[in-house]
Amino acid sequence: MKFLIAIGSKEYSEPTLRIGMQIARAFQAEVTILYVGDPISSFASHEVGLVHENLKKWDFDHPGVEVLEWAFDFLAENGYIRPQTVGDGFDENRLVAAGSERFELLLSGTYCDQVELIFRQGDIIPELRDEVDQGDIDVTIIGGSQKRRMAHDLVQYLDSSIFVVNQYDPQKTYRILLPVDDSQGTVKAVSFGIRVARAYGLEVDTLTVSKKDSFGPGYRGAARRATKFLNRAGVVNKSHFQVGDPVERISSFGCKDHIIVMGVSHKHPLKKFFAGSKPLKVMETCPAPILIVK
Repeated sequence: MKFLIAIGSKEYSEPTLRIGMQIARAFQAEVTILYVGDPISSFASHEVGLVHENLKKWDFDHPGVEVLEWAFDFLAENGYIRPQTVGDGFDENRLVAAGSERFELLLSGTYCDQVELIFRQGDIIPELRDEVDQGDIDVTIIGGSQKRRMAHDLVQYLDSSIFVVNQYDPQKTYRILLPVDDSQGTVKAVSFGIRVARAYGLEVDTLTVSKKDSFGPGYRGAARRATKFLNRAGVVNKSHFQVGDPVERISSFGCKDHIIVMGVSHKHPLKKFFAGSKPLKVMETCPAPILIVK
């Protein structure tokens, strides 16, 4: 599998990078760490030609280079890159142009062959989308941006599963919350949840919500299958059934100490536009880490 971790400033990206690398390791995934910065033309077009092969030829320090150096140091301190790579240190001269406004540094990983540090310039959503498509990314990990509309748009437009790291606290003991229904997305969500739970010894709560006072055979059957898969994988789990609005119940149950894992809606695009998406609504109302599996 291939994971992409989008980082911003050093001050706010540490939780995103930390949990992103932990989950990527659980999946033995190749990792791309991406910083998207302002285009060069917006502040130094008179000094820089985009035909340069590396950043050492530039006469200014782009903040993205400093952020990537911070990410390199994080990888080194936490044992995610090999000793030889750590010994070589971070050298901005090794950021090689791979396109007009894309630069990359390839590192040797400890649990996968390669970790990439990527620096792109432009608008964040188009640049992320292009990186996801170009790299055939399976999971994109982003911070819980205060610009909620941006996170909403990223979930909508990126062709990968999305993990939004909302208010993640590395000191907290989390459980995984798996909302379960009879949709196709539940099967993938359960599979992802099991792999993360097994890798980090987390317990799982499955939650089935019905708007009616009864639970039909589809919902009960889906809950039984999820429990069966979790038991077979040796994951400690509890089943919960609640009546009410699904978004409200999921948000209330999962906000305090859960990582929420939900399958994406497969509604027709027009129907989804008018009815809304349950995972997106949960993301917008619940300040908890949430993985939306596509």
